[in-house]
Amino acid sequence: MKKFLAASALASLALVSAIPAAHAGKADDTLNIVWERELENVDSYFNTAREGIIVTRLTWDGLLYRDPKTMDYVPLIAKSFKWVDDTTLEFELREGLTFHNGEELDADDVVFTYNWVANPDSGVKTQRNVNWIKEAKKLDKYKVQVMLKEPFPAALEFVSGSVPIYPQDYYSKVGPDGMGQNPVGSGPYKITEVEPGKKIVWEKFDENMKDGPKGTPTIGKIVQRTIPERNTQIAELLSGRADWMWRVPADQADRLKSSGKVQIVNEETFRIGYITMDAAGITGDTPLKNPLVRKAISHAIDRNAIVEALVRGKSQVVNSACFPSQFGCESDVTKYAYDPAKAKALLAEAGYPDGFTIDFYAYRNRDYAEAMLNFLSEVGIKANFGYLKYAALRDKIRSKEVPMAFMTWGSYSINDVSAITSHFFTHGKDDLALDPKVKELLQKGDTTVDSAVRKQAYSEALKLIAEQAYWLPLWSYNTNYAFSNDVDFTPTSDEIPRFFTASWK
Repeated sequence: MKKFLAASALASLALVSAIPAAHAGKADDTLNIVWERELENVDSYFNTAREGIIVTRLTWDGLLYRDPKTMDYVPLIAKSFKWVDDTTLEFELREGLTFHNGEELDADDVVFTYNWVANPDSGVKTQRNVNWIKEAKKLDKYKVQVMLKEPFPAALEFVSGSVPIYPQDYYSKVGPDGMGQNPVGSGPYKITEVEPGKKIVWEKFDENMKDGPKGTPTIGKIVQRTIPERNTQIAELLSGRADWMWRVPADQADRLKSSGKVQIVNEETFRIGYITMDAAGITGDTPLKNPLVRKAISHAIDRNAIVEALVRGKSQVVNSACFPSQFGCESDVTKYAYDPAKAKALLAEAGYPDGFTIDFYAYRNRDYAEAMLNFLSEVGIKANFGYLKYAALRDKIRSKEVPMAFMTWGSYSINDVSAITSHFFTHGKDDLALDPKVKELLQKGDTTVDSAVRKQAYSEALKLIAEQAYWLPLWSYNTNYAFSNDVDFTPTSDEIPRFFTASWK
């Protein structure tokens, strides 16, 4: 099947190589973008796809914005913000803002939005985005307070992206179905047409704030089409009927780049790979309970070689249980260089001079997994390899049936270690270490808004995780973007394309 797909892609490239690029996008000031995933609802609170995040950033604004270069939180709809105490945020709003339908944006809209999404009866799809909110209250026309259920310093991350502000009057009338069919926001682009599952059309919103951190959009119109077949997307791009696509496999990206008709830009993402090991013995009395064995495994795998040969792009070896840019991610931890001799010595010291056999699972990147299994085999560790779909493997881990697995985690593009380290090491369903000290440190970092205290707590936790080799962090992932030579587009590591910053060359 892989050979067929590769041949098919090559044929598509050959077919369109003789077609002159139309450059229609620049000619009529329309950026034509294609992706493969169909949105269940354009309403940002009722879809779970990453493509939905793209739609949200174009169409709606939140109170804050995370600068993708500095990772700082800066005011957007708000003109200032502050922590009143550990569970209260206060925002002073910009004046003179309007929604796409002409409604004024003020404190009533903010309070309505926050109180509506905080109510579980609203049915918001991704509850983790909003379940930290207790309530919001209006102080005056341009000032609000948002109360949290408990201290949650990562709230700023969600305020900056996951809680877009909706117009109270309009949304009260039309609800999610109406918003999905005729969306109304206050963002840099307004939606003028929705063909469910097939097409979305935006036009530049001239009344958008001129001095906001998103900048002033320059491209007049954006048209998105859903095209499930990768080869059809490629054909559209090379013929000039599309200007942008993403998540292009490395081999196809190489061929596209060699055509000279499009640009290929690779960017690292928040997603990291890791090997989780049952240090707590919840799946039984396996060798993984011994830290010497876990350290041997960590020395046995040549992560650099796999990155260079298979993962490629801007991916890098990761040594800590977090993505490097995330707040609180500590890089000064115990590192495990590729050293098969040391791995064998550690196994012998642990009482396994001839190695052992262990169940090992994965759900993606079979070639990466097989390369790791080969490295383990060289030091005497034999694996019973199981390859499952993600949901099946996740459930199997949570049922305490998986001693060792190659997994990945994207942190929902949240730039905070609470979105990854705290998820896996605070005795939840995915924690195979169950270290009480690590849990205590992470909970300390998760429940104070004092950044210095947070960093110290997370640093200690991550150092302990690495020293005990509870995980073997592997590498970051990357994404290939392909787009017209006419387009100036810069991808970011959070894997959220910001078309409002794109322009024509």
